[in-house]
Amino acid sequence: MADQPIKKEGQQLSIELPATVAHGVYSNMAVVSHSNTEFVLDFIQVIPGTPKAEVRSRVIMTPENAKRFLAAMTENIEKYERMHGELPTFERGDPVPPNFGGPAGFA
Repeated sequence: MADQPIKKEGQQLSIELPATVAHGVYSNMAVVSHSNTEFVLDFIQVIPGTPKAEVRSRVIMTPENAKRFLAAMTENIEKYERMHGELPTFERGDPVPPNFGGPAGFA
């Protein structure tokens, strides 16, 4: 894939997106943990009706970069909600609905 230049304070950073990463991974659950030196984000794929879930990707970052990531996510969620309407808010510990993965299948 083509490099994507990003300008930052008079500098330009070229970011490469390899074809092996470009397709991404699907995740419908995330677990965040941290120590005093790093944050660990585990992106998980849960299949409804199965007792096990698989970590599809793990991202480890410094606390400073985690805070930047939070700011970027907040900004993008606000933009999304302005265009598409407010997303529901879930509290930690709320049960996951049985059809969380989309409409139920039928034959």
